[in-house]
Amino acid sequence: MNPLLPLTLVPLLLPDWLDPEYLLTSLGNWALWGAAFIVFIECAIFPVLPGDSLLFAVGMFIANDAEIIHFGNLDKPAVLAISILVLVTAAVLGNVVGYWVGKTISPWMFAPRPGVIGRIFSARHLTQTHLFFERYGSKALVLGRFVPFVRTFVTMVAGAAGMSFRTFITWTGIGAVIWAAGVTLLGFFLGRIEFIKANIDAVLVAIVLVSVVPMVIEAWLHRRRAAAEVTEP
Repeated sequence: MNPLLPLTLVPLLLPDWLDPEYLLTSLGNWALWGAAFIVFIECAIFPVLPGDSLLFAVGMFIANDAEIIHFGNLDKPAVLAISILVLVTAAVLGNVVGYWVGKTISPWMFAPRPGVIGRIFSARHLTQTHLFFERYGSKALVLGRFVPFVRTFVTMVAGAAGMSFRTFITWTGIGAVIWAAGVTLLGFFLGRIEFIKANIDAVLVAIVLVSVVPMVIEAWLHRRRAAAEVTEP
């Protein structure tokens, strides 16, 4: 029995827009541009998107000569280089939008609201990101790339906190290269391994699960701290 079988069943429980393989296949020849648009939206304003696994999937599709990601007769390394440039650019532009959103309308955006939108753009997420930003300073723009929700909101916090645009664009650019290029390259090199190719659904689900581990740990630590404060005399 395949030990990864339980993970292969998870996509059946998720909406299609959270399945990177489904998204890229459905977009056809627009796969790369669709992926770039999704990365842009996630980095700008909407954190509930499959950024990490989508980047990995793009790299893997290129490694396996997927026809939906190509540039004429260019060879594989050239296609990979262009794709990385497109995805890094999308990540940086998304963060620039997030910075200006934080600078202008973040108080309105994070005002209490009922429903799903209120849970996504909650004051708790903003407070957690503020603490993350205060702890790591400008480096939070690099480290936060690898933490769901923080990846989106840390740029808004940078704008709301009055960070100079020059400092912001320097650090967010470094973070974009490490994240977008790094995860895409990881998908490219690992995607050629037969075991990975044979279990792509499970691998993509595993990436999504791993990406939310920091958020789960943070929530657990937050509850422990809150419980400790209640029990203190």
